[in-house]
Amino acid sequence: MADISFFGSKSPIFGSKSRQLVGLDISSSSVKIVELAPGERGTLRLQRYAIEPLPADAVADGNIANLDSAIEGVKRALRRLGSSTKNVAIALPPSAVFTKKILLPAGLRELDMEMQVESEAAQFIPFALDEVNIDFQIIGPAGSPEEVEVLVAASRKEKIEDRIGVAEACGLKVSVVDVESLALEAAFELIARQLPGAGAGKLVALVDTGAVTMDFIVMREGQRVYAREQAFGGKQLTQDISRHYGNSFDEAEVSKRAGNLPEDYQQTLLFPFMESLALEVSRALQFFFTSTQYNEVDYIVLAGGCAAIPGLSEVVGKRTQVKTFVANPFVGMATSSKMGSKKLLADAPSLMVACGLALRRFDE
Repeated sequence: MADISFFGSKSPIFGSKSRQLVGLDISSSSVKIVELAPGERGTLRLQRYAIEPLPADAVADGNIANLDSAIEGVKRALRRLGSSTKNVAIALPPSAVFTKKILLPAGLRELDMEMQVESEAAQFIPFALDEVNIDFQIIGPAGSPEEVEVLVAASRKEKIEDRIGVAEACGLKVSVVDVESLALEAAFELIARQLPGAGAGKLVALVDTGAVTMDFIVMREGQRVYAREQAFGGKQLTQDISRHYGNSFDEAEVSKRAGNLPEDYQQTLLFPFMESLALEVSRALQFFFTSTQYNEVDYIVLAGGCAAIPGLSEVVGKRTQVKTFVANPFVGMATSSKMGSKKLLADAPSLMVACGLALRRFDE
């Protein structure tokens, strides 16, 4: 198969273990970088992390729209990070990646499996195969011992090259290209351990609300059983601030992050936004119930930049009548004494994707 290493010869999506690797998440509003290291007795250590805001024109609809702005944002984040590690794992938004699980005969030689994957991919990818890069991973045995379940992923070359170009312009080497939703699920494994009984047998709704979209994923026993994306995010609150106080979008974003808005901000804008977010979560749950055999979830875990809003978990829990937690994948990890625990607690929900990417360092 040509270009079997997903997203180019530099970066297979599922492979390439690197001894030194940082997770680089370029989202629509900011750059997030996480570096993990081995801790004591098989634990993980949060070595360092950095978050750097991006201008509104840098990333649009998941695509790098302004290359220079994206490069400058990554460079600023790298300076803040202060790491000498050059190998990175990056991710594409789910909208840029075609994924499908297929069944193939067990025991196929690698070359035969590649041919089968290419044949299957040609049926569900709406582009010529020479315009995309394809990779696959054997998930494990299927229901029958004669078959294995295989995850196939493909993306247009131009989508990959943009992000690799940003990384390389900053002196980095892309070792892994992943999908944001898969990185999110990898970090969720750290969250699941914190739930009562490690979440065994429970349905957990992971709600990742960023600047533009809300990703609603339901997990059970480490496997995704449902996923939905909704057009709702923190950008809406920034626009409300801009309109209400008569400043520019960028000024409103800076004020929102700094927390130096007028006294009426919470009552007039923030609380209604929290209620709107909770309503979106409730709607997502209803979509889940009506389109699956399930009629309840056991827990809701809030992630993304919006999850750090104080009191949001209580608002969502009250609206949905479901136990709600805020994601923190770094619970139990050793950290540097220079790393403020209060700031890390506030930043942790937005670092889920970057953390999931950083975990690729420990892939077997």
